[in-house]
Amino acid sequence: MLQQSLSKKLLTSVLSVYFLLTFVVTCGQVLAEYINTKDYIKNELATLQQTFSRSLTRAIWELNTKQTITTAEGLLAVPMIEGIIVRDDSGEVISQFGRSLDIHKLYSQQLVQEEVLLEDSKSGLFGYTFPLIFEFSGRATQVGDVTLFSSREVVFSRIMVSIYFLIGNAMIKTTFLIILFLMAFRKLLTTPLAQLTEQIENLELNELEGEHIEIETDEHNELKVMEKSFNNLIDKVVQYRKELENTQKELIISNEKLDHQNIQLEQDVARKTSTLSQAMMDLQQQKYELEKQKIILTDEIDLRRSTEKELLTKQTELERYVDELNLAQERLLGTEKMAELGGLVAGIAHDINTPIGIGVTAISFLQERLTQLELTFRDKTLSPKDLEKFIADAKQGTGLLTTNLDRASELIASFKQIAVDQASEAIRSINVKDYVNEVIRSLHPKLKRSAHTIKLECPEHLTLNLPAGAISQIFTNLIMNSLIHGFEGINNGVITIKIASDETDLIIDYNDNGNGVTDTQLKKLFDPFFTTKRNQGGSGLGTHIMLNLVKQTLNGSIKATSHTSKGLSYHIKFPKNMQKSTT
Repeated sequence: MLQQSLSKKLLTSVLSVYFLLTFVVTCGQVLAEYINTKDYIKNELATLQQTFSRSLTRAIWELNTKQTITTAEGLLAVPMIEGIIVRDDSGEVISQFGRSLDIHKLYSQQLVQEEVLLEDSKSGLFGYTFPLIFEFSGRATQVGDVTLFSSREVVFSRIMVSIYFLIGNAMIKTTFLIILFLMAFRKLLTTPLAQLTEQIENLELNELEGEHIEIETDEHNELKVMEKSFNNLIDKVVQYRKELENTQKELIISNEKLDHQNIQLEQDVARKTSTLSQAMMDLQQQKYELEKQKIILTDEIDLRRSTEKELLTKQTELERYVDELNLAQERLLGTEKMAELGGLVAGIAHDINTPIGIGVTAISFLQERLTQLELTFRDKTLSPKDLEKFIADAKQGTGLLTTNLDRASELIASFKQIAVDQASEAIRSINVKDYVNEVIRSLHPKLKRSAHTIKLECPEHLTLNLPAGAISQIFTNLIMNSLIHGFEGINNGVITIKIASDETDLIIDYNDNGNGVTDTQLKKLFDPFFTTKRNQGGSGLGTHIMLNLVKQTLNGSIKATSHTSKGLSYHIKFPKNMQKSTT
C-alpha cells in the first residue's frame, strides 16, 4: 500500500514553485502599479500648482487673505488632495486645511526655493512644496510657498481595480494549470503506474515462464523502458531458475561421489594410522640418537667459543698492525711528497744559478768599465767616443742584468706557488692552462736534459675553482713517470695533454708515445708500492698518490690504457668547480 503517491508529491512540488513565482510576480506588479500611480499623482499635483499658482500668488502679493483661503478650500475639493498649507514670504502659515505634516519641523521659517518632496511612512502622507513667485516689472519675487498633500489611501483607491484584476487573473491561471496538471499526471503517470503495480502484484513467482507485464501507452517513455527492463529481469530469473535446478542435480551427484570418497578416506586414514605408529617408534629411536648428537655438539660449541676468543685476540692485534701500517703509509706518502719537492728544489736551484751567474758577470763587467771611466775622467782624457762606448756597454749590461733577474724572479715565483700548492689542498681560482704551464715550467730542469716535447691543448680562458696542489701533484707525477719509465731508451718522446670541459666536469686526456706497459703491469698500475724501478730507488707510490688525489680530493675518476711500444694514456674526469673553503 502506497504511503505517499509519487505523482502527488511531484505535482505538489511543481505547483508550489508555480504558486511562489505567481505570488512574487503579482506582488511585483502591484508594487509597480503603486509606484506608477504615485508618480502620476505627483504629476497631477504639479499640473494643479501651475494652474492655481498665479491666482494664489497674486492674492498673497495683494495681502488678500480671504482670496487665499478661498483658493485653498477650492484646491482641497480636488479628490487627490488630502491637505494644503499656504505660507507667506516670512514663512508664517496663512491657511492650513485637511491632513498635513508639521512643515515647521522640516523648514523652520525658511521658504523653499524649488520643488521639495515630503513623505511620512508612518501616516502614509506625502506631499510636494512649490515656491510662489510673483513677477512685477520684470522682477521675480518669492511671496511664499504652498504645500499640497496626498496619501497612500488615495493611491490605493486608484489602483484597487487593477489589484483585483491581477489577483483574479492569477487565480484563474492557477486553477486552469492545476486542472491541466491533474489530467496530465493522471494520464501519463498515475494510471500507467497503477497498471504496472497491479500486473507486478499478480505475477506468480513459481510460474514466471512466459509471463510479461505491459503498459498501455503509445509513447516510448521511461515507463516503457521500465516495462522492458522488468520483462528482461523476469526472463533472467526464469533462466537462473533453470540453471539452479541443473546445479542442484549436479550437487546431488557430487554429494554421492563425496560419500564414496569419505569411505575411501576412512580406509586410508586407518591404513596410515598404523603406518604412523611405526613412524612414531622410529622417531623415538631417532630422538635418542639426536640427544647423543646434542652432547657432541655442545662440546664442539665450547671448543668453537674458545677458538673465537683466540680469533678476537688475533683480530685486535691485526687491527693494531693495520693502524701502524696506515701510519707508515702516510709517513711514506709524506716522504714521497718531500722527495718530489726536494727534486723540484734542486732543479729550480740549478736553473736560478744560470741567470744569477749571468747577472753577476754583467755587474762585474759594468764595475770594471765604470772604474776605467773614472780613471779617464780624473786624467782628463775622457773623450765623447769613450763616453758613448761606455753608455752602449752600460745599456747592454743593464739590459742583460734586467732580463736574467726577471727570469730568476719568474722561476722563484713559479717554484714558490707550486711548492705551496703541493703542500696544501686549499681550493682557489686558477686559469687551468696557465697553471699547467707553470707546473711544466717547474719541471724544466728535468726536461732540458732531454729532447722530449710536451704539447698542451687547453682553452685560453678556462678558469675554475680547484685544489691547485692536487692538480700540481697529478701533472708532476704523470710527466715524471713518462720521463723516467715511458721514455726509457727514447730520445725524442712526445707528451700530449688535452684539457676540455663540459657542463659539469673537467676532462683530461694524457698520452705519451713511450714504451707503455704490459697487461699484467696495467692491472697493478695503481697498486701501492708497485714499481718497475725498485732497484733504482723507485717507491711505487706515484700512481697510487694520483689515484687518491683524483678520487678523494677531486671526487673524480681515472682510467689508464696502454699498448706495449705504443705508449700509456690516462683519462681523468672530475667536477670542474668546487666550493672555496673559508678561513
